[in-house]
Amino acid sequence: MSVHAGSCLCGAIRYRTSTELSDFGYCHCKSCQKASGAGHGANAGVARDNLELEDSAGQLREYESSPGKIRAFCGRCGTPILAYLKRTPELVRIRLGTLDTDFDKSAKAHTFVSEKASWETIEDDVPQFDAWADRSVLEQVGSKQP
Repeated sequence: MSVHAGSCLCGAIRYRTSTELSDFGYCHCKSCQKASGAGHGANAGVARDNLELEDSAGQLREYESSPGKIRAFCGRCGTPILAYLKRTPELVRIRLGTLDTDFDKSAKAHTFVSEKASWETIEDDVPQFDAWADRSVLEQVGSKQP
């Protein structure tokens, strides 16, 4: 039974999770802006054992965007699919924009607001943090959160 399913833009890569995804926040750091092509990233964690990835065309590519941080994307259409840390490869962070199923959770925090794009406006009441969110507000599963 899958809880969530997702895919890249061209459909070459598909995935399913067998458990619920973790809580999430919006990350406004420069790296997430570049990786997403948007003003922020939205990612939720899941244990790799609970993720079934289909890539029959062999399109999944990986890029080490910073020391120890691996970002995986479709080599055909460029869609970012997931990221993980070399030190905890058993945990991955799914790019929520790739979901094909409903995701009913709401963001718990805006992180790295100090790096927010000048053109992006935050107009909600979600707590904002200059860097990492306090773990009592949001635990960012599979991230470098201290």
